[in-house]
Amino acid sequence: MDASTVAKQDRRVEFEEDEPEPGVGFCGGILIFFSVILIICSFPISIFMCIKIVTEYERAVIFRLGRIISGRPKGPGLFFIIPCVDTMRKVDLRTIMFDIRPQEILTRDSVTVTVDAVVYYRIFSPIMSVKNVADVDSSTRFLAQTTLRNVLGTKNLSDILSEREAVSQAMLAQLDEATDPWGVKVERVEVKDVRLPTQMQRAMAAEAEANREANAKVIAAEGEKKASRSLKEASDIMAESPAALQLRYLQTLNTISAEKNSTVIFPLPMEIMSFFVDNKKTKM
Repeated sequence: MDASTVAKQDRRVEFEEDEPEPGVGFCGGILIFFSVILIICSFPISIFMCIKIVTEYERAVIFRLGRIISGRPKGPGLFFIIPCVDTMRKVDLRTIMFDIRPQEILTRDSVTVTVDAVVYYRIFSPIMSVKNVADVDSSTRFLAQTTLRNVLGTKNLSDILSEREAVSQAMLAQLDEATDPWGVKVERVEVKDVRLPTQMQRAMAAEAEANREANAKVIAAEGEKKASRSLKEASDIMAESPAALQLRYLQTLNTISAEKNSTVIFPLPMEIMSFFVDNKKTKM
């Protein structure tokens, strides 16, 4: 485990450690005193303003006179606040999903593509998400858009199309590191769609078709080569046995008569052909 990982874990458990409540000072004490007197005087109506409830998936960060009153957020359940002195901000701890709007990106090999993605994140430190960033949701969204452009700008088109998982992991690592001081944990990043220009799509389709035709010709040539070898072996075997050639001749006649009944065949004995071949050799 390296030092950066240890530091990140220390920051993520920082909100769980209790911090001493800072003093409010003399003026602050007077304001709190009068607020308590007001609550007592307006009881039981004021009790509805003092009791707050947060659900299981929420936490409340309490500011007393502008300062966080405790190192831990409040909730879930019921708790009390002092009206006119305390300010409460609720933070949702559930996983939030948002879409990155389609971004036109120039890849490293000078191809313009339109890419969109989806990001899942959650808040692990309510205090850090309130104290360190003004709007954690908007900040995470804009940072995700910038990270998408930066990561894909260093990739070739072939890498973007074939290595989406690697691109998603690179984005996840950069986003998680950048949003860690905000109390945000980026859980997942997925590239949804990569849209190419129409001319590029046509060029890639033509290239793929040419590759398929070339492969088909190679396969056909290999088949012809194997067939010629088989025919050569068969002719060698038939040359050794004249009866085999005659049987092959009769089998061919049988096949023609079965498939093409309108064809007229005049059988020619093989001995006549051998007679002419012998006379030609004698003359030579």
